[in-house]
Amino acid sequence: MTRGPIRILKPNVTRDEALRTFSSGGFSGLYWRLRSGPLQRIADVYVQYFLFHVKCGDARPHLFAIDSVDGSLDLFEFPRIPQGPEVLSFEARNRIPASLSEASAAELLREKVLRVIFQQGFFKLRDARLEIIPASCELYLPYWLGFYERGGAVRCRVMDAVRRRIEGAKASAFFEHWLAA
Repeated sequence: MTRGPIRILKPNVTRDEALRTFSSGGFSGLYWRLRSGPLQRIADVYVQYFLFHVKCGDARPHLFAIDSVDGSLDLFEFPRIPQGPEVLSFEARNRIPASLSEASAAELLREKVLRVIFQQGFFKLRDARLEIIPASCELYLPYWLGFYERGGAVRCRVMDAVRRRIEGAKASAFFEHWLAA
């Protein structure tokens, strides 16, 4: 595992808030406890993302971030490269470094952006050419993991610490795969 400080997008969820969410008595929390057992512990994890400027035809450019592990997590869109008080720099033990090349990540991003364009009605689009330019910025995004255990089987529930939302099965599988490796 790599050592040294990393640049992290400042989380919007504290440890206590994450713990309350994972322990909540709502329908989702109850479902997880019935299915996977009681909450055992939580941990913060940081995933490296690549940032790209994406320009579609004559439209203004957008700044997207795609996870650099396998490109399967949800995209982030930023108005500009995060800096100053939006980022923290510190030593993080639970970090997932890049396993994709920047070129592979750009190709996955192209597919995801085209899918979004077509879902929004590509008939409105005059020019579907995408120009994807890497942004020179190393950035990790924070997640909270809740670990539930029943009968020796441990399940992982994921909270996006920037968007303040519980992620679905795809994110749980992503982190469970990383933990098993």
